[in-house]
Amino acid sequence: MEAQEGQRAEYGAGLIKYLAERLTKEFGKGFTTTNLKYMRQFYTVFPNSHALRDQLSWTHYRLLMKINEPARREFYLSECAECNWSSRQLERQITTFYYERLLATQKDGKESVKNEINITEPKTDPDFILKDPYILEFLDLNENKKYHESELEQALIDKLQEFLLELGKGFSFVARQKRITIEGDHYYAKSY
Repeated sequence: MEAQEGQRAEYGAGLIKYLAERLTKEFGKGFTTTNLKYMRQFYTVFPNSHALRDQLSWTHYRLLMKINEPARREFYLSECAECNWSSRQLERQITTFYYERLLATQKDGKESVKNEINITEPKTDPDFILKDPYILEFLDLNENKKYHESELEQALIDKLQEFLLELGKGFSFVARQKRITIEGDHYYAKSY
């Protein structure tokens, strides 16, 4: 890293390019010059690997690396992990100066600033993701809001089988889902 700063910066740039080519040859995709620069930046910004949060993705960390002030970065890192923000929510909070607004707000107004994200960003609960019901009337199932996946799968397979039989010769349905079991050196596939 020291070779990439100061008088030896040109050497460092060549080193990154050389490493990118060599690592790509040896390990495959993902080791472009740009990615290696991000990795180097990640190491300099987050040198203590024990302080990393496993709830955050690489996209989260790339957004956090752009923040120069350590206190501000640490605030967003903690809030993001505790509140389970998506990378999109984190980016929005950074660009709308959430940290600065929270610091500038009086004590009694802080909750309204904190709750603002729930209004501006959609929730990521499954109940909110699947808002619209599926219309599967062609399956001839009775109205029931608590079908199991296996019941829906069976109804879909039955209709698929019926459809393929109508097509006639030359069409086949090989199997449903397969479960692979391993016994010693042998693999067994079982349809269920």
